[in-house]
Amino acid sequence: MEDNIEIEISETNRGNEKIIINKKHKFNFSFQRKDKSKIYRCTEYKTLNKCKSLIILNDKKEVLKYESLHNHLEKQINVSISVAKRKIKKNSIPIDIKPKHIFNAVSQEMGLICPEYSTIRSQIIRNTNKQFPSNIKSFDDIPIESEYYKTKRNRNFMIFKNTDLIIFQSPFQTYLFSNYHKNIFEDGTYYAAPKFSYQLFITRTYVGELNINKKNANKFRSNTLITTINFHCDFEQEKQKNILCYHEVKNNNDVYIYYKAISNLPFINPCYIFDIYIRIKTICQKKKYNNFLQFLEYFNKNYLLKYNVNNWNYYENIEHLTNNASESYNSYLNNIFPNKPLFYKLIYILKEEENLSYNNYQRRTKGTWKKKQKIFSATDEIKILIENYKSKEINLFYNGCNRNELVKLWKECLIDLNDININLK
Repeated sequence: MEDNIEIEISETNRGNEKIIINKKHKFNFSFQRKDKSKIYRCTEYKTLNKCKSLIILNDKKEVLKYESLHNHLEKQINVSISVAKRKIKKNSIPIDIKPKHIFNAVSQEMGLICPEYSTIRSQIIRNTNKQFPSNIKSFDDIPIESEYYKTKRNRNFMIFKNTDLIIFQSPFQTYLFSNYHKNIFEDGTYYAAPKFSYQLFITRTYVGELNINKKNANKFRSNTLITTINFHCDFEQEKQKNILCYHEVKNNNDVYIYYKAISNLPFINPCYIFDIYIRIKTICQKKKYNNFLQFLEYFNKNYLLKYNVNNWNYYENIEHLTNNASESYNSYLNNIFPNKPLFYKLIYILKEEENLSYNNYQRRTKGTWKKKQKIFSATDEIKILIENYKSKEINLFYNGCNRNELVKLWKECLIDLNDININLK
């Protein structure tokens, strides 16, 4: 280990802990071990450099281990900028005021400095709203035809309406779903939906060769419904954990490990999921983890019995593990509308977004924008680990193993998956 290591503790833009070594290298938090020591990996670990440098600190922020295996140039300027940002943020924002409140205060102050600012802004909003027809007050009032159901390129935008569903999709979006329908992402939001409606659902598809996601609605080819290969939506077990066994999972490390194991079931060989579930349940019954047993019953009823395991298992297709593509876009829409929007205001925004996607796609296909650099992510770590266990399974088969040995193997895989930071919601 190097002598005279100078450590500075900072944080990322998302508020996660970050370590800066000798004002030359940055390390992001990776995971915490059972002994409460924390492992930090070089920020170049998830890039093409795949830097293997890491540092391990105990709970007193003392260095236990430092492996300086950097295979890239030092970025002293970037590190200095990161340190400066941290100091500015720490010293300029009072402890009892959140950054969002500071932003609002600045906006109000701007209105005082420039009295015309608020007036002009309100006038623009009023003039924009006046261009829309009278507001729709119920779902039945939504017209089947309207001059507003046209994209900015004057193509039809609304494609379907019945008594409780209306679908908007442009020909460009239809083209994307017709050609890139291997992975479909869907998520709903209540906040961006008009008052008279229940939810707004945004469906997206992944354009692999461009490494971008495009916003779409439904998917048709020559009036024939396309069969989706992989449909991604929420794996809603976190909410039930909070309801049924939050304190037991939080306060008991064994229960926490079992909960994480259940969370990782989507990645292992589905042939052994039920066997592992029974083993975990048997142990919990012996140790009388009653609250967690309720969660296990919920999981059994809703994921093992109600649905086919293959519907939520990623074992043969570990490529897109989360539904963040749709959830992040819904958050973006929610920020656009401080309140539930008027129906035609929502259509106006969706058309603007559709046109932005169209222009972005045209620029990327013509090479105006370069393809994003591939980042080494948790998905890559999981794929490597699962492939390793697949090889172990094949070796056991050749050696004439029994089913119990295979169940034990994949249960060990679940424990190894616990060390990878996976966020499935």
